[in-house]
Amino acid sequence: MPDALDLLKTRRSVKPVEMMGPGPTAADIDTILTVATRVPDHGKLTPWRYIVFEGDARLAAGDKLAAIFQKARPDATPDQVDFEHKRLARAPVVVAVVSRAAPHAKIPEWEQQLSAGASAMNLVTAAHALGFAASWLTEWIAYDDAVRDAFGLGANERFAGFVYIGRTAKAPEDRPRPKLSDVVTHYKA
Repeated sequence: MPDALDLLKTRRSVKPVEMMGPGPTAADIDTILTVATRVPDHGKLTPWRYIVFEGDARLAAGDKLAAIFQKARPDATPDQVDFEHKRLARAPVVVAVVSRAAPHAKIPEWEQQLSAGASAMNLVTAAHALGFAASWLTEWIAYDDAVRDAFGLGANERFAGFVYIGRTAKAPEDRPRPKLSDVVTHYKA
């Protein structure tokens, strides 16, 4: 396993369309999700949960996505509808991270949402540590009420994103990163 700092320095997002199998095993997925739960969680509220899409379930979910897309866009082309049908099949495994932030007497909803985001990032990092490529996306499906309903999200739940996990044939290229001098200030008394 790579050194932790090297691991963090080498993490890259990979487009789902560039992913292939084999995907993570059931044991790998359990490890990835276990790591995903190891995040700050003020009040121990567990303000997140996961929906795992793998195997044929990806296309079954795609049936719902295609129907929702077509209903909202009756002028959609067959190719567009087909893309939506295959959206969750672009990678061997997709994990939806669901934020369950809700009003609480002591814990602001914003902190709960940040915990869900931290969980998604841990999920991506754990996948990378196991040698997989990953990409955390939202896209339209994360914001559509019909999609939320179709996948059983509650009134206080929303998608923090969808993490696509697979393998890639080539090492992903790095993108330009900000210079620290552009994003860091030091407070002076």
